[in-house]
Amino acid sequence: MSAPRLTNTKLYLQRLGFDTAPPPTLATLRQLQLRHTGVFPFENLATITGAPVLIDLPSIEEKILRGGRGGYCYELNHLFFALLRELGFDARAISGRVVMNQPEGSWTARTHRLSLVTIDGTRYIADVGFGGMVPTAPLLLDSEDEQSTPHEPYRIDKQADGYLLRARVAGEWRPMYLFDLQRQEDIDYIVGNWYVSTHPESPFAQRLMVARTGDGWRKTLNNGSFAIHPMGAESQRREVADVDELMGLLRHEFDLQMPDSPRVRQALARVFAPVSV
Repeated sequence: MSAPRLTNTKLYLQRLGFDTAPPPTLATLRQLQLRHTGVFPFENLATITGAPVLIDLPSIEEKILRGGRGGYCYELNHLFFALLRELGFDARAISGRVVMNQPEGSWTARTHRLSLVTIDGTRYIADVGFGGMVPTAPLLLDSEDEQSTPHEPYRIDKQADGYLLRARVAGEWRPMYLFDLQRQEDIDYIVGNWYVSTHPESPFAQRLMVARTGDGWRKTLNNGSFAIHPMGAESQRREVADVDELMGLLRHEFDLQMPDSPRVRQALARVFAPVSV
């Protein structure tokens, strides 16, 4: 059975600033990844409002391309993978274990989707769905050197069981996620997405997370804490006061379209509630 294909490649490319399909080159991949992280925000509003997170390609297209929304890795990187294949890239879907903000040496569940892309025999990882620290350029797989991007530098450390992606933040090489090159099928992502979106211990079920990149900056929202992170300068932070301000922030800072319904307002109000210990 052949993999499902995009139904509206033209709209997708237009959203990314292309009038015609670009060639499957490294320059194209760089443009696609950088633009994608700016146009389509990372967000988990569905898990906060109790909506199901559907990760079949038609549902993702409807939500992100036509519905004015973003998504998380199982949505954004699935959509991006489909586009890469449509454009003729040699791409494979793989997965990783998020260890950001975990003790060094932690071994977590496979809950992150990304892509392996091979261009002229050289292998890269491409990722448009890693929240506030998403790499904004493809990264050479077979190099442990520091790699610059339009935002932070990254490096990939070879491990006994695969690879570890690190980012240099505030002068430290912080671990982001472990990954390997094992082929993944839809069922692997369905299981991971079910855990991420429904398990009570999943961070995605516990707090609101939104992120977007731009020219020289990142914007993040963690529950009611909004921040703008200019590259090479101090972050600017503020606390959101109420649901009205939060909905305005989602629209104007992250370009997200959320229905103004009682159900959505009640769900968003919970992000201001104190966490029970």
